[in-house]
Amino acid sequence: MLEVIVPATSANIGPGYDCLGIALNLYNKFYFEEIDEGVIIEEKEKEYVNKDNLVYKSMLYFFEKVKPKKIPKGIKIKILDNIPICRGLGSSATCIIAGLMGANYLSESNLDKNEILKLATEIEGHPDNVAPALYGNMIISILENNKIYHDTIKIPNHVRFCAMIPDFELSTEKARGVLPKTIDHKDGVFNASRTALLVTAFMNNNLGLLKVACKDKFHQEYRSHLIKDYDKIVNHANKLNCLGTFLSGAGPTIMSLSHDDDYNFLPEIKSFLSTLENQWIVKDLHCDTKGTVVNLID
Repeated sequence: MLEVIVPATSANIGPGYDCLGIALNLYNKFYFEEIDEGVIIEEKEKEYVNKDNLVYKSMLYFFEKVKPKKIPKGIKIKILDNIPICRGLGSSATCIIAGLMGANYLSESNLDKNEILKLATEIEGHPDNVAPALYGNMIISILENNKIYHDTIKIPNHVRFCAMIPDFELSTEKARGVLPKTIDHKDGVFNASRTALLVTAFMNNNLGLLKVACKDKFHQEYRSHLIKDYDKIVNHANKLNCLGTFLSGAGPTIMSLSHDDDYNFLPEIKSFLSTLENQWIVKDLHCDTKGTVVNLID
């Protein structure tokens, strides 16, 4: 049996729209084995127990594109998901990566991670979530002429990522639908400068710059209207002296950065969130540095 462990991700990090993403130490686990025939999917969310399951569809994509000599007669997939679905934490990216990894193993194809990334990007459309899910750390990635260019940004160990996750979902399609078709030149300059500052602030451990660097003109102000109490939460997080706050992926999760030794932020933001109409949970996370881990289990 194959075990595939894939981390959650948070894309964009404010201004790095569709090019920045970070892996976090919250994981989905997937188990694959060949069976005599058919498809068996074990998953607690019953709506995903069918052949439209993204893990299974990613496996089929692998078999179609790679055309391996060996294709399993039947497949059993077991999914243990800890990452909330449709919350901007890369749950779909974990399914894509896991499906490709499972197919790679069961077909004895032995593709490396770079080849898996290419297939994952073809399925996802862009690499901002699948790249950090695969490699770990913060990854900057771009797709140009069907070629993926990416590099790693090291995050200081003492930076915590406080994920504020609401009890409602927000589909990526709906979140993309509210974005403008074009942007002003000044907004392009704004985001380019903040993205550059964000990267150097992390790399140089100059964390006092993050609050400014997390600002964005491409997507957050358009998507914020889809998330009840977004402005209240961001403003309160800033009052609590967080390092910076941004929308995680397409949302609705809101992410605040803080120091490990800031013992007040977490209980105080939890207390504030408890006063709001919707229920919010807070997960205290750090950057994952390993990415996808594959284990063989007897």
